[in-house]
Amino acid sequence: MNRAQLLAAEIFGYSFANYADHLGIGNVRFERLMPEDAKTLETAEREGWPASKIAVALEVDVERAEDLLAAFQRAREVVDAENPAEAFRNGVRFSIWHALEEGLGDPEAIEKLVTQICYCAANLAFLLEREGKTLSRYSRHLRRESGVEYYEGYFDE
Repeated sequence: MNRAQLLAAEIFGYSFANYADHLGIGNVRFERLMPEDAKTLETAEREGWPASKIAVALEVDVERAEDLLAAFQRAREVVDAENPAEAFRNGVRFSIWHALEEGLGDPEAIEKLVTQICYCAANLAFLLEREGKTLSRYSRHLRRESGVEYYEGYFDE
């Protein structure tokens, strides 16, 4: 998968593996339309388009355009992370924030969060396989504590 397709998967809520399964079979939505929307959102953000211009370009209402731009910004932090472990951490962080915004007060909400974290794990597996890396290579990244300074080279392996 190319970067635009990875962004599209994140923006539109597909696991990377599921999105990849839709490629190469002539599926216009996955092969052309969603990646084009991702590229449009990237241009919109870079050029500072107002939501109304995004809405026209994507043929959606203004509220949906705002939601898609926010989804693009989160997707970029996952897709452009420095490595698969950081992509996973960013995905989990966004899942938790979303769950908190929606309310995390009952077993059903907790199960939805668990499912989203499992999607992040599936994406991590996809990225690791794509790069030919093992999970253990990123153990330090996964254990990194927020706000703790590490010496230079700590994450070099």
